[in-house]
Amino acid sequence: MESALTARDRVGVQDFVLLENYTSEAAFIENLRKRFKENLIYTYIGSVLVSVNPYKELEIYTKNHMERYRGVNFYEVSPHIYAVADNSYRSMRTERKDQCILISGESGAGKTEASKKILQYYAVTCPASEQVQTVKDRLLQSNPVLEAFGNAKTLRNDNSSRFGKYMDIQFDFKGAPVGGHIINYLLEKSRVVHQNHGERNFHIFYQLIEGGEEDLLRRLGLERNPQQYQYLVKGNCPKVSSINDRSDWKVVRKALTVIGFNEDEELLNIIASVLHLGNVQYGGEEGNACITSDTQIKYLARLLGVNGTVLTEALTHKKIIAKGEELMSPLNLEQASSARDALSKAVYGRTFTWLVNKINASLAYTDDSYKHYSVIGLLDIYGFEVFQHNSFEQFCINYCNEKLQQLFIELTLKSEQEEYEAEGITWEPVQYFNNKIICDLVEEKFKGIISILDEECLRPGDASDTTFLEKLEDTVGGHPHFVTHKLADGKTRKVMGRDEFRLLHYAGEVNYNVNGFLDKNNDLLFRNLKEVMCMSENKILTQCFDREELSDKKRPDTAATQFKASLAKLMEILMSKEPSYVRCIKPNDSKQAGRFDEVLIRHQVKYLGLMENLRVRRAGFAYRRRYEVFLQRYKSLCPDTWPNWQGKLADGVATLVKHLGYKPEEYKLGRSKIFIRFPKTLFATEDALETRKHSLATKLQWYLHWDHSIAIQAWWRGILARRRAQRRRQAADTIRRFIKGFIYRHKERCPENEYFLDYVRYSFLMKLHRNLPKNVLDKSWPTPPAALTEASEHLRKLCMQNMVWSYCKKISPEWKHQMEQKMIASEIFKDKKDNYPQSVPKLFVSTRLNGEDINPKVLQALGTEKMKYAVPVTKYDRKGYKARPRQLLLTSSSAVIVEEAKLKQRIDYAALKGISVSSLSDGLFVLHVPSDDNKQKGDVVLQSDHVIETLTKIAICADKINSININQGSIKFTVGQGKEGIIDFTPGSELLVAKAKNGHLSVVSGLSHPQLHSVSLQRFPIVSK
Repeated sequence: MESALTARDRVGVQDFVLLENYTSEAAFIENLRKRFKENLIYTYIGSVLVSVNPYKELEIYTKNHMERYRGVNFYEVSPHIYAVADNSYRSMRTERKDQCILISGESGAGKTEASKKILQYYAVTCPASEQVQTVKDRLLQSNPVLEAFGNAKTLRNDNSSRFGKYMDIQFDFKGAPVGGHIINYLLEKSRVVHQNHGERNFHIFYQLIEGGEEDLLRRLGLERNPQQYQYLVKGNCPKVSSINDRSDWKVVRKALTVIGFNEDEELLNIIASVLHLGNVQYGGEEGNACITSDTQIKYLARLLGVNGTVLTEALTHKKIIAKGEELMSPLNLEQASSARDALSKAVYGRTFTWLVNKINASLAYTDDSYKHYSVIGLLDIYGFEVFQHNSFEQFCINYCNEKLQQLFIELTLKSEQEEYEAEGITWEPVQYFNNKIICDLVEEKFKGIISILDEECLRPGDASDTTFLEKLEDTVGGHPHFVTHKLADGKTRKVMGRDEFRLLHYAGEVNYNVNGFLDKNNDLLFRNLKEVMCMSENKILTQCFDREELSDKKRPDTAATQFKASLAKLMEILMSKEPSYVRCIKPNDSKQAGRFDEVLIRHQVKYLGLMENLRVRRAGFAYRRRYEVFLQRYKSLCPDTWPNWQGKLADGVATLVKHLGYKPEEYKLGRSKIFIRFPKTLFATEDALETRKHSLATKLQWYLHWDHSIAIQAWWRGILARRRAQRRRQAADTIRRFIKGFIYRHKERCPENEYFLDYVRYSFLMKLHRNLPKNVLDKSWPTPPAALTEASEHLRKLCMQNMVWSYCKKISPEWKHQMEQKMIASEIFKDKKDNYPQSVPKLFVSTRLNGEDINPKVLQALGTEKMKYAVPVTKYDRKGYKARPRQLLLTSSSAVIVEEAKLKQRIDYAALKGISVSSLSDGLFVLHVPSDDNKQKGDVVLQSDHVIETLTKIAICADKINSININQGSIKFTVGQGKEGIIDFTPGSELLVAKAKNGHLSVVSGLSHPQLHSVSLQRFPIVSK
């Protein structure tokens, strides 16, 4: 590592303890910036590894890199995740003590990738046999399975782990991985039923819908469209550019096979049932909820293996036991929806736990002949979280980070103190912030926040989130790390809500909104829903819902208490092992390579406690090395130690530092190591060594025998001269052939011009290779030489065909259908209607009205006719032009105009004479029908907010693409009984529809925005073309 100090001004120092101004946060971040700019993403703080996510692939994870770090001293090579992995492995092997690697950081910082790299390192570098290879494969393949079921797209990270994970890797006496065990913490179950805008549900739902085979989806009752499911539409983000759900589905299915799953069918039934549960809709009168559609219940009964009638009752009623008697109480709409969501969360959450247990069973060490094994643990857990809105989940996560920070400081101090004592150097107490006061505030019995929350959840009476906040104010209101709106000063009240409390964490202040705290902590499922699940015939659910739960009268522990208990066990596990640390940092929120957001990074440096860690590490000595390493590197700086020191190593180091002029306060000599207090002392020594190297190299030349030197020089000069002469001859021949070829360039191919022609062709082809068109709209093509004109044209056509083929191959059926509609819209409206450009970048939807927006009587009246499109419209009366809200439904044979529960008018497509619309940006259009048709009262005047989409749908359904007339100025239409009406169109600043004095319908069209047409060129290149 010392060799890199010579370039420290450009690439920073590899270990933060060598920073001269180690208390300066600015110096810390500047060192990070220098290294990040040079793609050096790893830096040490002593033995702690700081990793910055580069958001791009780096060529530093090859097998060659793995071999470079294998079995090498921790500080001999540059910082790397492999160095941490190898150091833990060697410590486990040599010291026979269990190890653990703690990986922390916020979402998107690269924690999951870091744990994958460690697993891959062990899979490649550890001893292997056929049985061991099976375990390695299962360890690696557990990742895609857990990511599919436990990860999701969030605003900060497209593959965010929504649960904490601790994995033990078990090694036998040979050092080979023979088993593993995983513990999961606090799965974010609320994501199953709700996602913030721009976020997604867990990956597995989208993978199943996008990648599932047609037969599988048909059996599960699913459609290949995430927008059809209520649990998948709330984030409004079904597709993510960085995620290929179809490809990931194949990876997950393969991983399940490798791990040894044979319950695939039952598992997928459960995933599908959660989607169907989300689509269960409630209606009802007099406040009592009832399920409005039996379709979802039929699917749920089959997929969950339960009785449909019993499930329906459980989703609309609650079982109450009063004085030993069971009563069924009906639920209102809000309670029923909450019960449905609670069941969805419980089913998914328990299935995830079962999945982890199943993976553990496949990783279990089964060799009874040797029961003792060593362990390396990997903790990949959520980092400190501070959002705009922080709730119960952030409270638990930040409590976990407080505990980990407490452990981290304790173990770091303990490690430092033990090293000092082992070397016989006096330990000086270090002043640091002890966050035990915050941990006690959260977890203390009877007086901590968790105890108060549990007490409020369990007490009789009208407990609510507000009463919980009031109880906190009464109980811990005087605590220096606790503030509420009521207790705060005037300045703080301006940034706090009345339903919030603030904790002053070690990493900073966080405001928590108490709304939902009691419900999330209770995490209750109605008894009758448990009973239904316990009766399930699904093999997985029978293990997830134990019948003993029904007979157990004891109330289950709250979510916070369970998390507190599991966290206490985790602390015990970590305290029993020798820890290593990886602190992950993300450089920006936009996931851009090369961008360094100093404000964001300063925030992470603070809440990861890196400055505190550096201060503890630098409280004593910045640099320490074993005597043999220090003496070997710097012995040339002292005449007494150069070239070799024959005495004791300690005496040699003492002689060396005395010659270098070290002051007594700058260093201490231990039993086997030298401790240097200040980085500047080491830097001065390293600079002296760099100068010494040059003088040694000069002297070395004089030691060579001069006869041999002259002979070697003469021999080498002869070789160089002959090579130069040969190169000159070759260069002259080449220039001669080139000039002669240029002179004969217009003649037929002959020996004189063949070299020149070949060169011209090669140059053209290489230029073409570097400048090929990037897409089908790129018409650029290099100008070919005369001899390659025909070949160039063939190549251009082939290139275009290939790009078109590649483009078409990537188009999904849904996108193809969308583009076909857009092509038809372009054919009809482009350069003819003013508001057409505004419609181009907007996707056409399958319908503008959901099932619940259309009256059931209308659907019943339509019978078996399949509805292809529905949109709300405004109908204008033929006489007084009064505007009336209507619905326009398009079926396979006719257009239907609906008023609430009535079918007001049906127009068969065969009878539709044509459609008229103005050239301005209004939304009015006229459906022309035969005047002699007694069923029709005359032409229909309608207005739609989505006129381009609506008319395109009508044109496709009615096959009337050529029957849409775009008029300028006015439209005539039949009122009935041979009379005509006229609609006059004029441009204006805003849309206005009214009856004019002359009896015409006057429409003033709002201003259009033709400049938006440029957007369409990017989104629909073929349409715009």
